[in-house]
Amino acid sequence: MTTLTPAPAPAAADTRVRPAYKVTGPRVLRAEWAKLWSLRSTWITLSLSLALLIALGMIFASTYAPGADARGPGAEAADAVAVALGGLNFAQLAIGVLGVLVMAGEYSTGTIRSTLAAVPTRLPVLWSKVISYGGTAFLTAGVTVFVSFFASGRMLDGTDIALGISSPGVVRALLGAGAYLALVGVLGVALGALIRSVAGGIGLLVTTLMLLPLLTSLLPTTLRDNITPYLPSSAGGSMFALHPASDALSPGAGLAVFAGWVVLALAGAAWRLARSDA
Repeated sequence: MTTLTPAPAPAAADTRVRPAYKVTGPRVLRAEWAKLWSLRSTWITLSLSLALLIALGMIFASTYAPGADARGPGAEAADAVAVALGGLNFAQLAIGVLGVLVMAGEYSTGTIRSTLAAVPTRLPVLWSKVISYGGTAFLTAGVTVFVSFFASGRMLDGTDIALGISSPGVVRALLGAGAYLALVGVLGVALGALIRSVAGGIGLLVTTLMLLPLLTSLLPTTLRDNITPYLPSSAGGSMFALHPASDALSPGAGLAVFAGWVVLALAGAAWRLARSDA
């Protein structure tokens, strides 16, 4: 005797309304923010750069001694702001290198393909990285330069270059230093997107900030004097100089010129990101 098995009942149709997920600027920014802080290199490099800025500022302050025969890193400092920012050259390299890693690191690991598949329009990825990392660099560096000023200032009390936070131009110079470091970080992101190589991006960053002044020093005097104030490092240095040199740009002009270099790098990065394959 044969037993008939009833056919299975058809599955009920899923009538639930699924939310429509769209790629929006805030969502891309949130994703890039999460990626930024999920990397150990972010914590390590930022901490190292900011610790160097404070530590070197205190070392320079402790070795300051007025007079032509003085010896030590801070012996020829013009003012307390210059002493506090004595480690800025090292901090800018660390912050700039991290900016390169933020962008070029995705090309090195291949994760950029997943990122661009999720954001087909591409450019929001670049802008989100710029905002997330540039904002982080400005806040952290801005706080650190003030900490360095107060810490080194205690060691300079009673010296001929001692300054208070209310002294003319001090707050402007410290805020300029924070803005400069943030722009260096953004420049690193732009170079990472433009070169798409960690080593190449870091090499171009070092060339831009450190080697160009050395190369221009080989030029004839008149030509060198006309070019040097507009170099990225020279223009950026005017942003945080308490008393800019007579042949240097004013702080406002230095900010405009250095920001112009950064915008130029970002324009090239945006063009390549939009036009070429990952």
